[in-house]
This record gives sequence, structure tokens and C-alpha cells, in this order.
Amino acid sequence: MTELKKTKITYWVSTGILAVFIIPGIFFLNSKMALDGTAHLGLPLWFHWELGIAKFIGGIILIVPFFPKRLKEWTYVAFGIDFISAFIAILAVDGAGGMWYSPIVVFIILLVSYSSYHKLNP
Repeated sequence: MTELKKTKITYWVSTGILAVFIIPGIFFLNSKMALDGTAHLGLPLWFHWELGIAKFIGGIILIVPFFPKRLKEWTYVAFGIDFISAFIAILAVDGAGGMWYSPIVVFIILLVSYSSYHKLNP
């Protein structure tokens, strides 16, 4: 298997995993669990809706090939800020217990997607 083919597989698998976690969230924004989680972190309801809609749009931008490279770059930046902020928020509210590591796991998948994207699009 060539290096290019391995990079393409790595890119699409990591980006697909991100899409599976990010895009369906728009359909659960009004669920009790999502609303309770936002309230638990002390975030305002308007931010819950803004972030949910923005993440859906960002997930679409990452998986659809025809979007410009610069827009994809900023989408990766936005998701990086989102996942790091989620990690900090969970640690600040709940401490080191519970699911504090989940945003870091998704952030690592984001880094794999980002680095393989740049290998494919220098």
C-alpha cells in the first residue's frame, strides 16, 4: 500500500469518526440530557444553541470536499478551541472524575485528521 493511500485512509477514517460524533448532535439539542449538561456547566442557553448549530455546520465543512482549504483550516481551529474549552469546563466543574478525558480523545482524533489533511493538501 502506498504512503498516499495510507494517508487518505487515515484522513477519511479520522474525519469520519469526527463527523459521527459531531453532526448528529444537532438532532439532540433540545433533549433533556443536552440541556441539563449545558446547565450543569453553567453555560447560558443561547450558547448551547449557538455551539450546537456551529458544530453541525463545521462537521459538514470537514467532510464535504469542495469547501476551500482556508475554511477547513478555520474549522479545525474552531473545533480545537471547542474541545480544549470542553476539557477545561469539565475539569473546572466536575474535577478529575467522570468523563474529563473525552474531549481530549476527540481532540487527538481531530489532530490526526488535521495532520493527514495537510499531508494530502500541502
